[in-house]
Amino acid sequence: MKVTENTPDLLIVEYRPVWMSLGLIAFILGFLVFGIAILSEGDTLKGVTVILLGVVCGGIGFGAFVRRAQAVFHRPEGWVELRNKSIFGTKRVRHDLSEVSHAIVEELSDTARVTLVIDEGQSAGRHPISQIYSSGDKKAVAETINDWLGVR
Repeated sequence: MKVTENTPDLLIVEYRPVWMSLGLIAFILGFLVFGIAILSEGDTLKGVTVILLGVVCGGIGFGAFVRRAQAVFHRPEGWVELRNKSIFGTKRVRHDLSEVSHAIVEELSDTARVTLVIDEGQSAGRHPISQIYSSGDKKAVAETINDWLGVR
């Protein structure tokens, strides 16, 4: 997760799972190559099974874990929009910027995610920027959001 734009009027925070998606593509291609090699030896059932196993497991992993997340904070119009994009489509949720109290880091084992906290109103609760917990330093991103919001 990183800050891609930080101006007085606009703050954009993004999470792009590039390494996860490349790893899953390599996983799928590995099973395809292995399955084709088995097919070329004449064992049709085993070859097709290996190919299907790789494509199905890799596809499920790709659908579950490869999600681009973005938080756009727009001061002139007074909103923050959380965008999540996956192979299944895009989801956008917009909140009033005045409702956002602060940003926190939620940790789970050795992974973490940045979450926006809304204390009151219809959207009260915690709103994670990314649904996925990932490794890396998220504290700097949360501090940047809090600085931009003027929270300390």
